[in-house]
Amino acid sequence: MKRTASLLALACLSITSFNTLAEVSANVAASSNYYWRGITQTDDGAAFSGGIDYNSDSGFYAGTWVSNVEFGDQTSYEMDVYAGFSGEAQGLGYDVGYLYYAYPDAPGSSNFGELYGSLSWQWLSIKASYLTHAQKDSSTEEDMLYLELNASFNILNDSELALHIGRSSGDTIKEWTGEDDSYMDYGVSVSKDGFTLGLIKTDLNTNDDVKAFVSYSVDFTL
Repeated sequence: MKRTASLLALACLSITSFNTLAEVSANVAASSNYYWRGITQTDDGAAFSGGIDYNSDSGFYAGTWVSNVEFGDQTSYEMDVYAGFSGEAQGLGYDVGYLYYAYPDAPGSSNFGELYGSLSWQWLSIKASYLTHAQKDSSTEEDMLYLELNASFNILNDSELALHIGRSSGDTIKEWTGEDDSYMDYGVSVSKDGFTLGLIKTDLNTNDDVKAFVSYSVDFTL
């Protein structure tokens, strides 16, 4: 369904190469399932992922991320490329950018891109993502909007409790799910020392069970 644009990443890195106050980091992760907006991307199988990120002191960032997927066709992996600006003003955090989802070995035209923006304050954040580009086989895939509200809190023993609620809407949603043109997804998770245990649920008729996942991730500076 869905998270070859390597040239975009190279261009973004070239633009910011003059800035020496920057950091390059990497991440690897393993999860019992890969959920995207409440829907499994690995047919309820395990996922292995990794990425590289460039962060400038100016607020500019760019990166790429890869994971295995399973859609029931020949598609075997997803490659995301993104770039944006983030910062803080008067205690209010902001983040705006562009994210491109690519499926290089997909049998059809599955790639698409989204423009996103978010605001955060202390433990609360809101984010909107809107479809801006799609290579699609169906003319009904014309628009998609995702709105989400997230909250995170420090709890016992330096663990983090995260709460999430999101709403997907648009013609693309109806094309992908075969149901209504909108649905809600909900999530709760607890994380500590790279380990995460979470629960996921949607209000889709064909995918309304509560599902659990466990994951482990490692981040390091290059």
